[in-house]
Amino acid sequence: MADVNVARSGAVLELTLDRPAKKNALTNSMYRALNVALHEAERDQSIGVVLIAGAGGVFSAGNDIGDFAAAVSAGGEMAGADFIRKIASFPKPLVAAVDGLAVGVGTTMLLHCDLIYASESARFSLPFVDLGLLPEAGSSLLLPRRVGMARASAWLLAGESFSAAEAREAGLVNEVVAADALLALAREKAAALAAKPRTALLAARKFLRGDKEEILARIDAELDAFRAALASPQAQAALAAFLNKGK
Repeated sequence: MADVNVARSGAVLELTLDRPAKKNALTNSMYRALNVALHEAERDQSIGVVLIAGAGGVFSAGNDIGDFAAAVSAGGEMAGADFIRKIASFPKPLVAAVDGLAVGVGTTMLLHCDLIYASESARFSLPFVDLGLLPEAGSSLLLPRRVGMARASAWLLAGESFSAAEAREAGLVNEVVAADALLALAREKAAALAAKPRTALLAARKFLRGDKEEILARIDAELDAFRAALASPQAQAALAAFLNKGK
C-alpha cells in the first residue's frame, strides 16, 4: 500500500514505512496510506495498539522534498497535515521502533507515541529552522514538555542532531537496544499493552496525553506559520538547494 506495509499480529496493527531506497522519506501517497490505516485501526475494536516502524535500517528521513514541493506548487494541502492531526488525536496506544535516521517529521511524530524503542544506531534531527521553516506536529509545545527547554532549544532552534543514547537520557526514548533486537522488543511491548484491560488503558492514556484540543490548536498554529515560512526567500532557496543537491 503506497510504500507502507500494513500487517496484523493479534491485537497489534503494524505500519512499516517501506521505501528504503529513499530512506523512507514520506510522500503524499504514503501519508494517505497511513491515514487510512489509522482511521481503520480506530474503528476496529479488535485492534488495541498500533506499532510504527521503518524498513531497511531507517525510520524516516522526513518529508520527500520533491514530492512536498510539487504538492505545494499545485496548491494542494501540505504533505502530512492530515496525518499529523490524525496521529495527535488517535485514541489508542502508539508504539514506535526507530532504527537509523529519524529526521523532521520522523522525529516529531514520535511525540505522539506512548512507547518508543530505538536501535543503538538511531539518529534524530529536526532541521526545520535550517530550511527556513517552522517546527510542526505540535513539537514546539510537546518537545520542551518532554525533554526540557534547554534540549528543545538545542534540537529545534540550533538544529543539533542527537543520538539514541541522548534521546534515552532526555526521556524521549524508553529503551535503546541492538538493531537486530529492536523490532522483537517493540512487538513484545506492543502486545503486552494490547493485552491490558482496554477501557482502563485508553482512559489512562487519555489523561497522560493531556488536553487534545490544546495540542491540535498548536498543530494548526504551527501549520499556519509553516505555510507562511514556505513563501520566504530563505525557505525557497534552502529547498531549491536541497533538490539540486540530489541531481
